Amino acid sequence: MYLTRFRINTGRPQARRLLGSPHLMHGAVNMSFPDPPPRDGQGPRVLWRVDPAAAGRAHLFIVSPDRPDLTHLVEQAGWPGLEQQGWSTFAYVEFLDALAAGDTWGFRLTANPVHNIRKPQDAPKSRTKRTAHVTPAHQISWLLQRQERAGFEVVRAPAEQRLTEHGHEHEVIVHDRLPLQFPKRTTDSTTLQVAKDGKDRNRPVQFTRATFDGRLCITDVEAFRRTLTHGLGKAKAYGCGLMTLAPIRAS
Repeated sequence: MYLTRFRINTGRPQARRLLGSPHLMHGAVNMSFPDPPPRDGQGPRVLWRVDPAAAGRAHLFIVSPDRPDLTHLVEQAGWPGLEQQGWSTFAYVEFLDALAAGDTWGFRLTANPVHNIRKPQDAPKSRTKRTAHVTPAHQISWLLQRQERAGFEVVRAPAEQRLTEHGHEHEVIVHDRLPLQFPKRTTDSTTLQVAKDGKDRNRPVQFTRATFDGRLCITDVEAFRRTLTHGLGKAKAYGCGLMTLAPIRAS
């Protein structure tokens, strides 16, 4: 496994196009590998996330089973005239192997918090529909409901610092809450598939993205390693699901 950080040059038009379309960024990330791993849930997959940086710039983070080659991204969205490579890749396995139950870390996760509901006007036995959580309280609840299975526990805040305005008592905040909609390119083969299964795959992709920052304690190290390498939640192809860790500084 590898963890890669790429600095995006937001002054370049192609960089702004990539940042404005998770679909285009997904394609650019996949082009970093001759053979991207299958997304069948059986093994680690390619995960990515864009984080804002100082001075209006941004960083692209990628976790992947294979080492990526981001030469094409440097040419499109970096500084191709510089001598530096333009990205940094670290061996992630050593870090994952060193994790232990009871460790406490700062974390960042960009995710797609959703739930399945049946609306009041729907028939009693109709199929539920996937719907986005849109409030901070519900988005944090979504994360807390998944923490045990994902192998961690969000740290509870001291009584005097609890985030009572969100209705939660944990050291986590949610920000950059953004509903997204963008076109997904189709091909002739896709059009044929629409006719067979009845699904309209020409409709724009729509989902809500939210970023969580907080502190966690590892409770199940094997499950937690899977979370870090397989992702958490839906819309992983579009920049959701990647959790990264940072040491907690002593106050």
